[in-house]
Amino acid sequence: MAGRVSTRAPSSDGTQRSFGGAPTKPAPGPMKPLTYQRGAAPRSEHIPSSELQGNLDLCNESNVSNNGQRMDYIINQNTRYARFWKERNIFFESLCASEQHWFFVQGHDAYVQELYVPALSSLLNGIEASLRITIHQLDRSTENDPSELSPYRVLSNKLISQASELGMDVRYLAFNDEVDFFEKLKSSKPHRRDVEIVRLRNNICHGNITEFINRELGAENSYFSPELLKDTTERILAISADWCEVLGGFRRKRGLLHYENPSADQIQRDLSLYDKMERDLE
Repeated sequence: MAGRVSTRAPSSDGTQRSFGGAPTKPAPGPMKPLTYQRGAAPRSEHIPSSELQGNLDLCNESNVSNNGQRMDYIINQNTRYARFWKERNIFFESLCASEQHWFFVQGHDAYVQELYVPALSSLLNGIEASLRITIHQLDRSTENDPSELSPYRVLSNKLISQASELGMDVRYLAFNDEVDFFEKLKSSKPHRRDVEIVRLRNNICHGNITEFINRELGAENSYFSPELLKDTTERILAISADWCEVLGGFRRKRGLLHYENPSADQIQRDLSLYDKMERDLE
């Protein structure tokens, strides 16, 4: 996976961010180590310096629940994907909200397992969930209970425009070559044009994959394989990482975090456990 250019919005210097990179060491089975090479999304100064914290403790989520079975599942998942802690921790650390970050984390996990259909669906659902929940939390006329989310306020041009009006940097949801992103956001019926992230979500999450069908051998020999979603999944994974970092900073500044930062002792315990995991993987 070397040198793929993501469909991210241009960075401040006008260059495009890239996604992917050579594996640092081989992995068993289909799991392929990957590297984010975006380098443009600003990280909030409030994000703790240790990039390890927040993964095993899930932004101190382990202190919230005593449900042993649930924690066994989470610990098993973190152990299974320990080699990808840097990538997964982008989402854990940025959002610190389990009803949001797990869409991205498990979308990533499905991707490294080459399960592109659930990977792409999960990432798109994560983008939608992060917008819907954050907007809902900012609505002072509600009790801010996520279970009270409007069933009608789904991912759309209108929802993204509303997020922009509230101060979210929605340009990070644009594809690199989508120069008319904001023009599309302003379009209205009967000439409305959905931005690409909305169009893709509407198709994938409603089971419409016809645009990905391979017709090179003629209509009678056309076929669909999940691998045909791979490049698009990589693009959305890069968009998701940038979006979560930017949105995480926005949420921190407005006090929307669900969990407090872990203590220094907790961080040290996590560091020690990660050291052990890395030694076991060698």
